[in-house]
Amino acid sequence: MNRNSILERVRERNLPWDIIVIGGGATGVGCAVDAASRGLDVLLLEQQDFGKGTSSRSTKLVHGGVRYLAQGNISLVREAIRERGILLRNAPHIVTKQAFIVPCYSLWEKIFYGTGLKVYDLLSGKHSFGRSRILSKTETIEYLPTVKIDGLSGGILYFDGQFDDAHLLIDLVKTAHNNGAAILNYAKVSRLLKTDDDTVSGVEFEDAETGDVVTVSAKTVINATGAFCDAVREMSDSASRPIVTLSQGIHLVFDCKFLPGSSALMIPKTSDNRILFCIPWHGHTLVGTTDTPIDHVDLEPHALESEIEFIIATAGDYLSIKPTREDVLSIFAGIRPLVKSGATKNTASLSRGHTIEIDRSNLITITGGKWTTYRRMAEDVVDHAIKIGEITAGPSKTKGLKISGSGFRSFVDSQSLHPALSYTESDVIRSVREEMAQTVEDVMARRTRALFLNAKAAIEMAPKVAQLMSKEMGKDSCWADKQVRDFISVANSYKLP
Repeated sequence: MNRNSILERVRERNLPWDIIVIGGGATGVGCAVDAASRGLDVLLLEQQDFGKGTSSRSTKLVHGGVRYLAQGNISLVREAIRERGILLRNAPHIVTKQAFIVPCYSLWEKIFYGTGLKVYDLLSGKHSFGRSRILSKTETIEYLPTVKIDGLSGGILYFDGQFDDAHLLIDLVKTAHNNGAAILNYAKVSRLLKTDDDTVSGVEFEDAETGDVVTVSAKTVINATGAFCDAVREMSDSASRPIVTLSQGIHLVFDCKFLPGSSALMIPKTSDNRILFCIPWHGHTLVGTTDTPIDHVDLEPHALESEIEFIIATAGDYLSIKPTREDVLSIFAGIRPLVKSGATKNTASLSRGHTIEIDRSNLITITGGKWTTYRRMAEDVVDHAIKIGEITAGPSKTKGLKISGSGFRSFVDSQSLHPALSYTESDVIRSVREEMAQTVEDVMARRTRALFLNAKAAIEMAPKVAQLMSKEMGKDSCWADKQVRDFISVANSYKLP
């Protein structure tokens, strides 16, 4: 993928696009994949980098949602389980089966959680990743060598999926591109175009590289901007009322010694009524997430001190090696757009089901949902777009569409960038040549996961990464120096003071 070539293609096009998608996260890119694979002319515009927001900041699980089962949302669990199976089939290089252990400290917990997970098994049916079973104390310790032993009576083993969210997203970008979609990052939509009868007919966007403003027309426009969806809705209708409630979740990353082995730990009930996960991920231990209501959206959200202390304390209640602030290698926060509900102020209890809104100007907004169900969300909203835009197209093909990608493996003969991480110079070069990385942050946060795994190591890698990128992109030393400064400014918030 070459960004300059794609931008030139967009500039030269005179005919309206069938669909313009605003937003380069999981939902937006999923829409581009769905529409392009049906043979439609699709343009996707992302204001920053692909997955800069929520879609690179998840708990890295492809799951049916045990917590949604506890809420009684059976339909969402069924849908997510089905989509989990489709993702494993279509992206086996990214999605894997993962064993989870629920430690139990009483007979009642064994019965309660064991029964709940048997229901999860029944709902999985032919899409099952493996059957749950009750473990003895000895078996539980074998699976989780660092679990707290005092009072332990056993555990429950069950299976779900794990993935790398940003890597899957970039592979979806490649898939959309390979199916003919035009995909642009760093292209911020500044205005919606309308016909005389007030129908949305295109957009105006600014190319961040040149500052040029480009106008493009379309038969229909999809707003898939997640936590930013209300701002785009206001471009269409200044009187529109917000439809999302914002919730922030954070994750802490530690050394693998806190969770050796291949099994994950699931803490079934915390003080904020969430489930907390401790997961082996890229040779590290990922712990999260929180659920904190917030009142504004930010491209680079910051963890609250109360969230940090909550995760460290809760993880310490279940691990024999108790983590401390000094053990945190990286910390990242993400914002979830939850569909507004008048019935509750507790964001942990709000449904993760998606909502589609078509306003009086025919702007189509999709919001809510979760990573696992991105494909079904995209199919749903593209079906609506085809109808609204009076576009001729067949049904969705994405149930059986293989997702492009190779799993982001480093080349073994390439120069390592840092002894603490496995990334190499070839990873940087590929990120620029094939994956539209434009900044050091793009490479460190989303093409590799260096910033999310070890912020200190990522900062130390930055000068070398900037040097490699500047050579590859034909930039000078001033550009490289600024890139390093900009990256360090962002990366410092991924470290604990």
